[in-house]
Amino acid sequence: MSGAGAFTLDGMAIAYRDGETIMEAATEAGVYIPHLCHQPGFKPHGSCKLCTVSINGRNGAACTVRAQDGMTVLNNTPELNDSRRALTEMLFVEGNHICPACEKSGECQLQAVGYFVGMMTPRFDHFFPARDLDASHPEVLLDRNRCILCELCVRASRDMDGKDVFAIGGRGIRARLIVNSPTGLLADTNLSAKDKAVAVCPVGAILVKRRAYETPIGRRLYDRQPISEVALEEAKTLKGKGHG
Repeated sequence: MSGAGAFTLDGMAIAYRDGETIMEAATEAGVYIPHLCHQPGFKPHGSCKLCTVSINGRNGAACTVRAQDGMTVLNNTPELNDSRRALTEMLFVEGNHICPACEKSGECQLQAVGYFVGMMTPRFDHFFPARDLDASHPEVLLDRNRCILCELCVRASRDMDGKDVFAIGGRGIRARLIVNSPTGLLADTNLSAKDKAVAVCPVGAILVKRRAYETPIGRRLYDRQPISEVALEEAKTLKGKGHG
């Protein structure tokens, strides 16, 4: 039965409030659990599986499983970290991610998670999928080559912007980010560069035009701090503003 109490995470006691997930409680306690599809303020989704932890001996997503009193959770184990490296590798090879030439380099969460989990070179063959780029919008570029199908833009556009600009079409290897317009082009939507759906993209799939190198590479967010520190600071800031 769920209720306010405490559980152990890698041997450390973690307090939680009624209704909090393992991820929320851990973050509040200053413990980073790797993730990509999770964002504070968003309804838990559990699609990327990077936040998988061991809960009383069984695996579960830390972003969706609610904390319970007395549960034993493991986060930092060789097995879980190996799985996270493999998942990160698969995200790289299933898309077309060329970090040195990417405008998002240094501010990309996928790249930063790769560094955090020690994924320097994928072990798997690259798929090199044929994905298109939509530059039709005057303010925003959509490059599906970098999309990791986290659905953050889909959820943000629907739940926060109230526009329902994006969706996921197709299944399996054919799944792709689609645009809800008669032509399928971004230019024929009411998307704005100021929309939450644009800002929330964790990779370089959705970019505001003419701003690529305002901050030089080497001085960007994850160039200065590892993603673990950034994520904990951002969650603390959001909570202070009443969003947590």
